[in-house]
Amino acid sequence: KKIIFSQLLIHTSDSTRAEYIIHKVSQLPLERSMIREEHGLQHSLLVGSPGTAKTSVFIMYADKFDGDVRSFKRINFSNATRPSNFQAGIEGELTKHQARVFRPNGNKEMLVFMDDYSMPKINDWGDQETLEITRLCIEQRGLYSLTPDDAGVFHKFEQLKYCAAMRHPTGGRNTIPSRIMRHFFSMNMPPPSTRAIQNIYGRILDAIITTKRYPGTTGQEIIGMKPLLIESTIVLWETVSKRL
Repeated sequence: KKIIFSQLLIHTSDSTRAEYIIHKVSQLPLERSMIREEHGLQHSLLVGSPGTAKTSVFIMYADKFDGDVRSFKRINFSNATRPSNFQAGIEGELTKHQARVFRPNGNKEMLVFMDDYSMPKINDWGDQETLEITRLCIEQRGLYSLTPDDAGVFHKFEQLKYCAAMRHPTGGRNTIPSRIMRHFFSMNMPPPSTRAIQNIYGRILDAIITTKRYPGTTGQEIIGMKPLLIESTIVLWETVSKRL
């Protein structure tokens, strides 16, 4: 297969740990308390700086799904994402199961991944309207219909789980309200270690720089340069990041 550099996903010890915890959290009981009608904490939130593989972790986690049983829906949030965009994205993946009860297409369990979760605009009252509708969807397990024929009727959503990723709320970036954060198991993703970076790019270069592509003595010299390429790239990156 043709190698598309930007789409390569390499597992690291950090990503493997995060996937394991996400899976364990998703398997917790659906009902934490039947008396209080309190829902279980089955949703995960990864927080980290750029390059910590937050999005990649969820994509690699979803790649292991049995396609006949589970599906994956990714919604990218931005400053311009409105509540109607989120609702349309969710409802487009659901079909009616019973009167006012909706499930994912094929009666599967669906994991909804909300990327850049903290990005939606903050209004004049300090609220992020788009995050409030996600809170309603998680808490009440459904949304009110916006279609003209069914406007205002509550549609119950079943077999949905949620996960999200966001950057640290520093440097002018938004945080998210505690009333929303409480529904997630939050984890910090640390920057990859030098050893992890060497492993990632070593694996990539192993696939690109091969004896088939570079035969003979010259090829051996080129192949032998792989460790130097990785090391020099890391040093260059660290130097630039410190100065800029």
